[in-house]
Order: sequence, then structure tokens, then C-alpha cells
Amino acid sequence: MSTLAHTMMTASRPADSGLAGPGELDRYPYAEAPGADRVGVPSWEGADTDLGRMGRRSAGSRGRGLHGQLVQQLGQMIVSGDLGADRPLVPEEIGQRFEVSRTVVRESLRVLEAKGLVSARPNVGTRVRPVSDWNLLDPDIIEWRAFGPQRDDQRRELGELRWMIEPLAARLAAGHGREDLQQRLGDMVEIMGHALTQGDSLTFSRADAEFHALLIQLAGNRMLEHLSGIVSAALQVSGGPVTGCDRPTEAALVHHSRTVDALAAGDAPAAEAAMRQLLTVHPEVERVVPAPREH
Repeated sequence: MSTLAHTMMTASRPADSGLAGPGELDRYPYAEAPGADRVGVPSWEGADTDLGRMGRRSAGSRGRGLHGQLVQQLGQMIVSGDLGADRPLVPEEIGQRFEVSRTVVRESLRVLEAKGLVSARPNVGTRVRPVSDWNLLDPDIIEWRAFGPQRDDQRRELGELRWMIEPLAARLAAGHGREDLQQRLGDMVEIMGHALTQGDSLTFSRADAEFHALLIQLAGNRMLEHLSGIVSAALQVSGGPVTGCDRPTEAALVHHSRTVDALAAGDAPAAEAAMRQLLTVHPEVERVVPAPREH
């Protein structure tokens, strides 16, 4: 067993994966405030003030401290529809509601603007943008959609994207002969096998995510590498709050192993076929694409 595999299998494992499960996200309905000049402005009354709990529970928040937590909170509210399109977001009200400084609010809104969720214009203020303007490939938005009302559409769309990306990556990877990366892929399969026998779904999912990231790296296509975040997010949200795989199974392990064997043999068609077989292990993929034919 390699040092890498041994380290991952013996490392301490936290009880919480950091991902919120379906139906666990808090909702913050807004009410219309009285007065003509306040129409459409969300009221934060009744919203949960515990930002720390939300920040710890989700892996999607890429920021730090209150800033990252506020991005998470507002992003979930927008994606869930609790803050609908064209709704104004008043920084002063946000700061008072969540008890954060103007600087925290300003930087959080800038992050959300970069994701396409809000827009800020002179004399208009900050408003929520329609879904058509969102950066749907952003890992945060992928996660927020996957655990919100759009969860079924999000998981189906992710499955379709993986079907297009990963078999091609496997085919390309077979021609590159990077022994170091191939060894690490083998290590991940070994870790997954050990985790499967131990019933350790968290370690299995982490090794699974590393496997797929390495595969895309091994493909040697920089544009494909930029899509690795999509695959990582898809693995995180495909099954539930703990495991990245729908269910760690012997079948999934076999297809991972076959992919590694095909890569080692430089057999591009076999590597592509093995990856397609692996993806059909996931039910959300089976619903939208046909299973590969046996040759």
C-alpha cells in the first residue's frame, strides 16, 4: 500500500461532512414592508440569526468568517426563490438583520455579483438578477440549487454534464502515460475498496472525488481541467449530506478499477467505456442517457 493510501485511510474522520442535506436548508420568507417607498424590499424579521451554524454546515461557502457565511446565507435565499428576481437588497437592512458591518455586506454583495446573482447600479441599487443571468457552473450555485427547490433539475443536469466530460477525459488520459498520476488513481481505488469493506462512506466519497479530479488532470486538457469543479460539485451533491456517491457499491469499485487498468494499458476505448459504465451506476444518469452497449 502506498504512503498516500495509508495516510488517507488512517486519518481522523469528522462526523459532519459539511454538506447540508435535502430539506435541511433554512428558509427566510420576506414580507412586503409598509409604505410606497418600501415596496418589494425584503423584511428580515423571523430569519435565523445563527450565521455560524449555516456556515459550518455547508461546504459551498468559499469565503471566511462572517463574510463567507453571509454569502452563503444570501446566496441560498436567492437560489431558493425566497428573494425573487428584481428584488432590491438594501445593505443597511442586511447589516442590521445579520449584525455585520458595512464592509462585510459590501464584500458579500460583490461576491454574489460576480456569480451573477445580483447587480449593483448607480441610482438603482443592488437587485436580485433572474436565473438566466446566474453563473450556473459556479460550485456554490451548483450546491445551493442541489439542496433547494431545483434539486431534481440540478442533479439531472450535472449527470448529463458528467456524461459528456468524464468519458472523454478517460479517453484522453489513456494516451498520456503519467505514471505518477496513474499510481495515485490506483491509490484512490485501493482506499475506496478498504472504505467499502469498513462501511466508511465518507472516506469512500473523498477518495472518489480525488479519483475523478485526478482523471481530468491526467487528460492533459487545460480547458477540461477548468471543468473539474463541476465534477467535484456533482459528486458532493449527487447522493446526500455525507457520501459523494449515490451508494458506495462493489459495482462502482469495479468500474473504477477497470478504468485504472485501461489507463495503464493505454487502451483509450476501454478507458472511455469503463467510465461510461461507472457513470451509469448513478440513477440520475441512467434516467437521461442510455447504458453503453457491450462490445
